[in-house]
Amino acid sequence: MCLITFDHRPGSEWPLRLVANRDEFHARPAAPLAPWDASPDILGGRDLEAGGSWLAVHRRGRLAAVTNVREPRLRVPDGAPSRGELVHHALTCPDLPAWLDRLAMGEAERYAGFNLLAGDGERLWHLHRGLDGVTLREVSPGLHGLSNASLNTPWPKLIEVRQGLAASLRHGRWPEDALAAMADPRRADDEQLPQTGVGVEMERMLSSAFIVGEHYGTRAMTWVSWHASGHIEIGERRFGPRGVALGESSHRVRIAR
Repeated sequence: MCLITFDHRPGSEWPLRLVANRDEFHARPAAPLAPWDASPDILGGRDLEAGGSWLAVHRRGRLAAVTNVREPRLRVPDGAPSRGELVHHALTCPDLPAWLDRLAMGEAERYAGFNLLAGDGERLWHLHRGLDGVTLREVSPGLHGLSNASLNTPWPKLIEVRQGLAASLRHGRWPEDALAAMADPRRADDEQLPQTGVGVEMERMLSSAFIVGEHYGTRAMTWVSWHASGHIEIGERRFGPRGVALGESSHRVRIAR
């Protein structure tokens, strides 16, 4: 994923409601939201080039999502594994907090820069690997946003989609209004652009919540509703070059702990 906003409310009727956009090259092969053939308890999209996923849930009650960190100065080890495998590991490891601790103690440095969200419906963690090192923290209750910097870094598109999610929940129009905010193709003004070392033209293109391009753009829009009653709803809209809609699917997962 490249843009995520979510409402984390442990102990409530809705412990987690989340919307996310995956931005990627259109030529990179991917499988749509579905149970995985080799691991049918996992439900999510799949990267068919390197394996893993950008966002998925597990029937025993776990969610994981990853974004890249846009920082050209960050040293990436030779032969670094795909960051998409972090989602699979987060969903399947026997002890999620212990596995996250191992990553924070050094294992995360095997990968290029990333943000990982992982949770179990009660607790939610954010693990960041960036230029200043690796940090792990438990996410506090409330509204949050995550893009290609760190948690709640105030990039214009992150602020806009977080506000869209807040309005969606406030007015009882979840997930429709939140999805509408994620589908906004408007670019930020130049004076609002972050400076991440990729040049002003690229910063402009990447500044919209929904990126429209011939070769690179928003490929998938995903929403998740975690119900305290014991099930997860997950849906996905898919897009091709120039933002052409390719299809939509949704699933309801009964949590079996």
